[in-house]
Amino acid sequence: MLNTPRARRGMVTAPHHLAAEAGLAVLREGGNAIEATVAMAAALTVVYPHMTGIGGDGFWLIAVPGRDVIAIEACGRAAAKATPDLYKAQGLSSIPWRGPLAANTVAATVSGWGEALKLSAELGGQLPLSRLVQDAAWHAENGFAVTQSQHDLTTGKLPELKDVPGFAARFLPNGKPPAERSLMKLPALGATLKVIGAKGTEDFYRGDLARRIAADLARIGSPVSAEDLARHQARRVAPLSVDIARAKLFNFPPPTQGLASLMILALFDRLGVRAAEGFDHIHGLVEATKQAFIVRDRIVGDPDVMPEAPEKYLEAAKLDELAARIDRKKALPWPQPASGGDTTWMGAIDGNGVAVSFIQSIYFEFGSGCVLEETGINWQNRGSSFLLDGNSPRLLAPGCMPFHTLNPALARFADGRVMVYGTMGGEGQPQTQSALFTRYAMFGEGLQQAITAPRWLLGKTWGENSVTLKLESRFDPALVAALKAAGHNVEILEDFTGTMGHAGAIVQYADGVLEGATDPRSDGAAAGF
Repeated sequence: MLNTPRARRGMVTAPHHLAAEAGLAVLREGGNAIEATVAMAAALTVVYPHMTGIGGDGFWLIAVPGRDVIAIEACGRAAAKATPDLYKAQGLSSIPWRGPLAANTVAATVSGWGEALKLSAELGGQLPLSRLVQDAAWHAENGFAVTQSQHDLTTGKLPELKDVPGFAARFLPNGKPPAERSLMKLPALGATLKVIGAKGTEDFYRGDLARRIAADLARIGSPVSAEDLARHQARRVAPLSVDIARAKLFNFPPPTQGLASLMILALFDRLGVRAAEGFDHIHGLVEATKQAFIVRDRIVGDPDVMPEAPEKYLEAAKLDELAARIDRKKALPWPQPASGGDTTWMGAIDGNGVAVSFIQSIYFEFGSGCVLEETGINWQNRGSSFLLDGNSPRLLAPGCMPFHTLNPALARFADGRVMVYGTMGGEGQPQTQSALFTRYAMFGEGLQQAITAPRWLLGKTWGENSVTLKLESRFDPALVAALKAAGHNVEILEDFTGTMGHAGAIVQYADGVLEGATDPRSDGAAAGF
């Protein structure tokens, strides 16, 4: 039996324990869940640099008791100079995954911190931003222990990263991938975090820091300019939602794949599966995933140019229609085109019931690989998901938002519970969300058990190119045989693998008791007090 940590006054979870500790310290000092999440996001920028950073994007779901759920979109748009002709003039038929031309969108997550902190102030939050970045800056200046995942991913991706501007100087001490447990310092990044803490998030886009960032970007040949930074604003938007039995689910609207996450659970809810972990459970979720991904890949992109409204696919009649297409015994032929990426998800709920589900990403491990010389920022490559030809909502154009695999999740239950949950893992994010939620909410497994239990992945996630149905080896061999017999192209992976993402969750019960869980596949922690 796996124990789930419980607390009363506040709970945090993050995929690195030092980030969780930073968030918990903020809660202990009287900060709220929003402030704790900013502290965790800043810390992860330093101690998990291969997964996330202030050179990326971020998406928030925030639930305040008695109010509608709030979504904050911090998504960077394509630079004014980022046109298909820019790439075609250099003989490219697609946007490269690495290097300056991959760094073609504004880094927006810091603006999301700012917008979230405005809401925090409305709720009585008083901790200064300088305090919220304090732990992150300390780790950057004094050093942090390199994780095994950072070592492994640096080693695995070295051929495509070692010659990208700024990467070797920051992430290859002595010209080699850093060893696990070795100390790494990121002083330029620490100084930048201190500037953000002292001058505010606006300085990143319209102040002296913005000018330094723009100069760094110009120096390496990125199309992102000072004007692009100055035009950027985070904004509050309406989340997507869908009702299932005994709960209302929330996720993020396009350009994210939040629609797919909601569709999977709503479709599965219609199948009437009665028990966890058997063929009906796993096969049902995999087949629901296929139906959701077919819709996602056809319509989701920049919301301004999408051919259909996403809400259409959350209507009861449409969900009934799609659920009827699921064969309860046989697998739909697969694959569809796959999407990659990596990310960090973190969550917090405070003693007043403010609940935060937040996800922050630089897309691929180390993003574009470009590390800005003066500011130490590792810039994302989210814009490499744009297409250069066709009429897709993912077509590159100045000012467009790229497709995002990111999607934070939140649920409000009829019995008064509130749950925040999520994961990193590209294509795997909606699938891990469905595994976690169904195990906990539909079948009554403990929260930590629901995350620790063996997982599956249809298609591609960060670091993987195959599009098989991947299963951790802890699944019952009889179940594996049944899935193969149904037509699934099964691939068996190790017992616990980061390929399945780094999930986390927090639940607050109606009586105020908090439960938290983290993923044993990560370096994380769930902590409360």
